[in-house]
Amino acid sequence: MICLLLSRGLLPGIQLCSVPRQRLHKLASLQNVRMLPPKKVQSLLYPFSQMEPYLDRSVDRSQFQHFHPSLKDMIKAETLFHSSPSHKIDYRISAERLDHVPVLKPPEGHTKKMNFFQVGRAFTIVDMPGYGHRSPKDFVDMVEPYLFTRENLVRTFLLVDGSVGLQQADLIAMEMCEEIRRPYVMVLTKIDKSGIGTLLRNLMSLQDTVRRNTTSCFPQPLLISSLNFCGIYLLRCFIAHVTGSISLTDLRPADRVELGLA
Repeated sequence: MICLLLSRGLLPGIQLCSVPRQRLHKLASLQNVRMLPPKKVQSLLYPFSQMEPYLDRSVDRSQFQHFHPSLKDMIKAETLFHSSPSHKIDYRISAERLDHVPVLKPPEGHTKKMNFFQVGRAFTIVDMPGYGHRSPKDFVDMVEPYLFTRENLVRTFLLVDGSVGLQQADLIAMEMCEEIRRPYVMVLTKIDKSGIGTLLRNLMSLQDTVRRNTTSCFPQPLLISSLNFCGIYLLRCFIAHVTGSISLTDLRPADRVELGLA
C-alpha cells in the first residue's frame, strides 16, 4: 500500500530536478479515448460501470457515484497533467531533511522516500512510502509528522491492491488516517490483474470497511489501472477538483458535502 498526498504549495528549501521525457501511454489523452467504441469509453472513464451489472439489485449504486464528473470536466482536468512552457510539471525533493533526500532521478518501483512533484502553480503531489513489511525503517518519523503538521494538506490517498484486497497493513494505515482526522480517499489499484468476481468481492469488502469503520474517508473508492489507463481520468479530475484547480459543471449539493467543498 502506497500513500499519495496532495498539498497546495511546497516546503521551504525545495530543490528542482529535471525529469526525462517519457513515452506517453496511447490512452493518456482523452482525444484518443473518444475515438473508441462507446462501451469501451464508458468503462475507461467510469470503471465501476464494468462491475455494476454483476451487483445484486439490493446494493445501493449511489455509494459508488458520489463523484461522477462529465467528460467535459475530465478534459479540463487533463490539461493540468500536461506539461508546457507555461505549466511545468517538475520532480522536486525536500532539502529540509538531508538524511531523507532521494537520489536525483524520478523514483522507480517501491517508494522509499518522500518524492515531491509540483504541478505548475496548481498543487504538489507527494509520493510517500507504503506501510508494511517493505516500508523503510524510518517510516513513522518520515510520514506521520508530515500528516499531522502539514497545514496545506488537501487529501491523502491510500492505495490498495485490487487483486488481493485489504490487508492488515492497509487497515493500520486507515486507522492512522482516522486518528489524524483529515480527509482521505481509498484507491483500488491493479483492477486489471484479477477477474471480475475477485475484484468485485474486494471492492465490496473495502466499501463495507469504509462505511462501518471510518469518519474521514471519502465514501467512494476510486478504481484505477495504470496498465490500460482505466479510471485514471476520473482520478485526475478528482485531484484537480479537490485542490480547487477546476470547478465541475454539474455537482449536486449533497456531493459537495461529501467532497468537503460545501
